[in-house]
Amino acid sequence: MHLDLALVVASAIVGFAVGLTGVGGGALMTPMLVLLFGIAPSTAITSDLVAALVMKPFGVSVHLHRRTIHWPIVAFLCIGSVPAALVGAWTLHQMGTSLGAEHLVQRILGVALVLGALALLARPFIPHASAEEPLPLRRGALIGVGLLGGFMVGLTSVGAGSLIVICLLALYPHMANDRLVGTDLTQSLPLTAAATLGTLLFGHVHVGVTLDIIVGSVPAVILGARLSSRAASRHLRPIIAALVLLSGVKYVGAPLSILGVCALVVVPASLGLVIRSLKKQPRVVATTP
Repeated sequence: MHLDLALVVASAIVGFAVGLTGVGGGALMTPMLVLLFGIAPSTAITSDLVAALVMKPFGVSVHLHRRTIHWPIVAFLCIGSVPAALVGAWTLHQMGTSLGAEHLVQRILGVALVLGALALLARPFIPHASAEEPLPLRRGALIGVGLLGGFMVGLTSVGAGSLIVICLLALYPHMANDRLVGTDLTQSLPLTAAATLGTLLFGHVHVGVTLDIIVGSVPAVILGARLSSRAASRHLRPIIAALVLLSGVKYVGAPLSILGVCALVVVPASLGLVIRSLKKQPRVVATTP
């Protein structure tokens, strides 16, 4: 078995973006596998899930060291997400691997990508305090978010770092950004494990594709996670969200004209969000002794 160098390099780029910004790997990796490498959607989803299970512990270890994980929130999210991920993987298996089934999976994946991208684009507009306050434990809401995110991850591999993170931000607008990313990444680990177990039980994993993803993404996600506290990761999220949104529009079967119109709207809007976040950066004023 030989490594596909192009796939390894592409996986490294995605892994670095995941570690740096906290954006879910499924929202980036799966579209890349399908659109750039022509891999069937169901195979891309299952292979991405298995690779993510190897990749994520390295990112979590960074947040463990920094103590930026809210463990009670992780626990209640997992109560909903773990069984839901198994159901999602089983549902994907039930759809089969025929040409018609692959088209259906592609459409569902497109809808998930559009929802995830819109959630990421909406994130800057959700009130977010700079100082963290004591966080109430909203058990029912957290379990519900876990159920939704878990099912979507098991079915499409998308949701852990986009849908769930925006729901967390809506529930806890005062959560510090590093704890938000650390908590979401940590809860996604048992979620991904459950989805991977479902994949191994019900689905088909392409070993070669999975190995290429692991070789490229694991060292890159470690580097990205280590740089995340120093890099202006929030400036990159709107651009990534725009790419994910355009991928989702293409997946749902929109004609080229609609895709072009979306690009004309989404790209300038995402650049506007980047400029907005740059303007909101605190300026350092030099002082003289």
